[in-house]
Amino acid sequence: MPPPPISGEIRRAAMKRPALLAVPALLLLSLSFLLLRPSSSPPLLPSARTTDHDPGHRRRLSVYVADLPRALNHGLLDLYWSLPAADARIPASSDPDHPPPRDHPPYPASPLIRQYSAEYWLLRSLLGPAAPASAVVRVVADWREADVVFVPFFATLSAEMELGWGATKGAFRRKEGNGDYRRQREVVDRVTAHPAWRRSGGRDHVFVLTDPMAMWHVRAEIAPAILLVVDFGGWYKLDSKSAGGNSSKMIQHTQVSLLKDVIVPYTHLLPTLHLSENMDRPTLLYFKGAKHRHRGGLVREKLWDLMVNEPDVVMEEGFPNATGREQSIKGMRTSEFCLHPAGDTPSSCRLFDAIASLCIPVIVSDDIELPFEGMIDYTEFSIFVSVGNAMRPKWLTNYLRNISKQQKDEFRRNLAGVQHIFEYENTHQSSKVSAPEDGAVNHIWKKIHQKLPMIQEAVIREKRKPEGASIPLRCHCT
Repeated sequence: MPPPPISGEIRRAAMKRPALLAVPALLLLSLSFLLLRPSSSPPLLPSARTTDHDPGHRRRLSVYVADLPRALNHGLLDLYWSLPAADARIPASSDPDHPPPRDHPPYPASPLIRQYSAEYWLLRSLLGPAAPASAVVRVVADWREADVVFVPFFATLSAEMELGWGATKGAFRRKEGNGDYRRQREVVDRVTAHPAWRRSGGRDHVFVLTDPMAMWHVRAEIAPAILLVVDFGGWYKLDSKSAGGNSSKMIQHTQVSLLKDVIVPYTHLLPTLHLSENMDRPTLLYFKGAKHRHRGGLVREKLWDLMVNEPDVVMEEGFPNATGREQSIKGMRTSEFCLHPAGDTPSSCRLFDAIASLCIPVIVSDDIELPFEGMIDYTEFSIFVSVGNAMRPKWLTNYLRNISKQQKDEFRRNLAGVQHIFEYENTHQSSKVSAPEDGAVNHIWKKIHQKLPMIQEAVIREKRKPEGASIPLRCHCT
């Protein structure tokens, strides 16, 4: 049975919520448990420890889900599974979703789309048919009681359907005849007309934009909101234009910022390898992907030429179809290190495939945004290399060969300790699955919760803004 409209789900969720705090006996029992239980349990990774000053530890994040038609979220999935042809960007044999399998997964299996599935799992955590009571987030039926307003638009799926099945090839940036633009426009018109938006100027609204092309036509209109993104690469052209040809190292962000936005992980495409299953890794360094990319991805091409003939280094081109997937599984599970240079955008799901495969990531970047920093310390399980050093002949391989077995074993143990943090789901085999309790979804809600003081301050500033005042775009420096 298809999920009911969003507004009906919210009302039922609010009505079913029991008033536990009104029961004295249960309150007394809870206090007894808190007093008698051990003060703490040792975490697998010290940097992931939850502390008493963490606001998410004291109070759940209150979320109001904006009332959008089903056609803008789960209805898009129905439309996707009804498409008669394969994705035009890839060979028909490489599209696992068309023709649709009889028992298809809850979100598309196509690697071009599945890597961005955060939008599905976040909405499911709020309004899924079996959404468990969460320790970090609660849904409220009245927007006036909410800390944030979640906009339940599957923006990535909408964009990918236009890119892969649009009426005119290459017409994504045009508005005429663009189904994705029409949906973007409907979402913005509905959301900005609501009193919740007018109260805050959108600063407490949450949009999921994991695909670099998501909400492409209306980004300036939703820029004040909290944007959930995989990195800031999708704003490259805007940032370059804002810089006005200035050669300064300062990036002129006008729409995105680490102060207000949240970096979220890609969904990994390879299966998780547990530490107990780890085997010998005869290859030093592994990379699989496209050699030729744009912008920051030019580093990848230069690295390729430097390293392709190095012993114990495997550099493979390929697409993540069934054959490429098996090659990647084998390559990552038999290599000590996995190379992560920038492509069209600074990050990719390759990093999270490496974590799932217990292959120590080697991140070649001078500037990359990563999920959940402050909650975890990437230096405990990843190697960071500057572009300048990576470009020196043989520097990188010599550096990696000098890392001791003891250090590599420690990195790998720490990788195993954080794998669950990047999991959006427990399995792909059933539509009834839920997200892990301490996985990516709850870490995203916690990260949003950490931003509440800044959001509330921005809302107060918006409230006292005089009528007719024009506020200039500002660079949010970090």
